[in-house]
Amino acid sequence: MLITTGKVLGGTIKVDAKSLPEGAIVTVLAPEGDETFELLPEEEAKLLAAIEEAERGETTSASHVLEQIG
Repeated sequence: MLITTGKVLGGTIKVDAKSLPEGAIVTVLAPEGDETFELLPEEEAKLLAAIEEAERGETTSASHVLEQIG
């Protein structure tokens, strides 16, 4: 899985062209207004650890995950 951020400009989502391959299918999650969420301290620690892994490139492809659960 690849993770990137972007910005809506003129009704189109713009992302760094180098971060995703041409033709990539993406899922967009967008906060609504002042929407927030809360995590327990151990959940926050797991989330931060997962983000750090992703930033280091330690990811698993979606096809591999689907093979494991299929």
